[in-house]
Amino acid sequence: MFDALTDRLSGVFDRLSGRGVLSEKDIDEALREVRVALLEADVALPVVREFISKAKERATGEEVIRSIRPADQVVKITYDGLIEMLGGEEPEGLNLALNPPTVILMAGLQGSGKTTTAGKLALKLVKDRKKVLLASLDTRRPAAMEQLALLATQAGVESLPIVAGQAATDIAKRAMSAARLQGYDVLILDTAGRTTLDEAMMSEAAEIAKIANPAETLLVADSLTGQDAVRTAKAFHERLPLTGLVLTRADGDGRGGAALSMRAVTGLPIKFLGVSEKIDGLDVFDARRVAGRILGQGDVVALVEKASQDLDVAKTEAMAKKLAKGQFDLDMMSEQFAQMKKMGGMEGLMGMLPGVQKAKKQLAEANISDKTLDRQQAIISSMTKQERKKPDILQASRKRRIAKGAGVDVAEVNRLLKQHRQMADAFKMMSRDGGKGFARMAGMMGGGGMDRLKAMGGGKMPTPDPKQLEELGKLAGQPGGLPGLGSGLPKLPGLGGLPGLNPFKKS
Repeated sequence: MFDALTDRLSGVFDRLSGRGVLSEKDIDEALREVRVALLEADVALPVVREFISKAKERATGEEVIRSIRPADQVVKITYDGLIEMLGGEEPEGLNLALNPPTVILMAGLQGSGKTTTAGKLALKLVKDRKKVLLASLDTRRPAAMEQLALLATQAGVESLPIVAGQAATDIAKRAMSAARLQGYDVLILDTAGRTTLDEAMMSEAAEIAKIANPAETLLVADSLTGQDAVRTAKAFHERLPLTGLVLTRADGDGRGGAALSMRAVTGLPIKFLGVSEKIDGLDVFDARRVAGRILGQGDVVALVEKASQDLDVAKTEAMAKKLAKGQFDLDMMSEQFAQMKKMGGMEGLMGMLPGVQKAKKQLAEANISDKTLDRQQAIISSMTKQERKKPDILQASRKRRIAKGAGVDVAEVNRLLKQHRQMADAFKMMSRDGGKGFARMAGMMGGGGMDRLKAMGGGKMPTPDPKQLEELGKLAGQPGGLPGLGSGLPKLPGLGGLPGLNPFKKS
């Protein structure tokens, strides 16, 4: 969602980085470009003005002018300003009542993803060991109640039985009673939406809020609607006791200005981001992580979390043992491609790695994408078991057969085999001396520019869980970087220097 903004800001900071000392004129020009970048990203004008005013005040101080790395100081000032704009250092969680059931009221326009978000939120709460009841109060949209019941099944929670002809307020009363009597921890009420704001909808939602007295009233807004989402939030906040916002379709190609404006304009915290259509596609909103991604520093914490959820630990451990012996066949290469696809594919992973904007452009120019992984897997699948184990036996006639079976040119088969040979040779080198070669390589894999920002104090990136890092570390036995990308592109960051994290160590 923030790609265009990231590109613009990266260009500004790249130009600054080549200068040893910054004058006030340099800083003014840089902030002017930052201002234009934010406005082009559809950030509200008053928010931009306040942001630039504070940034200029900080950037013209002695600390920046005399800094050893003045360009880094300007980046950090921008980073801290983004965090402040987005809502502060620490993410705001749900306010769960001490005396259950906690009532969460979902509000929003029709088509904003409100019902889907209710199901996603239920799944998130179930993972936190909460007993959840979903209830649809949408009596107008066809099949709205059935949709929520289906989502409840997918999330593994109960939904309030549907009674035809009941009014929304009566359903709310029945849901409250059922939640109390049956010992639910959380009751999520999904209210009706409209295609536009209207008085009838607002009145109904306000009446439901009086009946349910919710601990949380979350407005679900589509981030792709830009400043319309901000206007919607203000209109709802005037009639409902909103406690937080959920922005859906954060994985879309919108300009991201709504997300940056929401907190500043409404004063309400953004609590969650909808990041995919899948039932588990709901992330807790963390201003530090979003600011890091906007500035091209990636989101290693999200990468670690995704790895810990999606990776098959048994398979990665088995692969690590083989790699420790210098073994790396085409089946293992195919398995790495499958693991990448599980974690969101090439684009999904690249978005979480620090400093990859330029690499992403290089990939696009080279026409490398997730389809490349699919073709490479198809080539490997067209081989016999023996060919996958011993690719050296592949002569011209076999290569023609494999290419025909995969629907590619022989040249593409040759490229894959060359890539596999380079990776296999590298793994053999790394496996020598009990894996000391890998340990040296891991030590060189740094955290990137965000380390410098953290060293300056102020805004800090969240720290990954060491246990999750250990799981991700089992995937990191790739001296050439991520599988399928070659050796010239970014490697998995932040995995070096962890004690006991050497899958190549011989036991």
